[in-house]
Amino acid sequence: MQIRLENIKENATSFMRSCGYALERQAGRELSFIRRLRGYNYPRFHTYTYVEDGILVINLHLDQKKPSYEGTNAHSGEYDGDLIDAEAERIRSFAN
Repeated sequence: MQIRLENIKENATSFMRSCGYALERQAGRELSFIRRLRGYNYPRFHTYTYVEDGILVINLHLDQKKPSYEGTNAHSGEYDGDLIDAEAERIRSFAN
């Protein structure tokens, strides 16, 4: 699910941290953040975040488990559904 937020007063890292996310890595202009659902590594919310024309773009999904095979990105991700909708709304609430 893609979330687009305008008029964010802070940088992407500060905003995502205020939402409870931790920076995982940076690749060019794109930042990867995670938020664990429980005390374990998985399942977890995962975002790829970047700024485009002053708009914070957050691509959100739920990683159910770590990648199955070394060197792959397959991770049983969920990109829509009730959990994703609720998390997107939670993130939007921090922008207000």
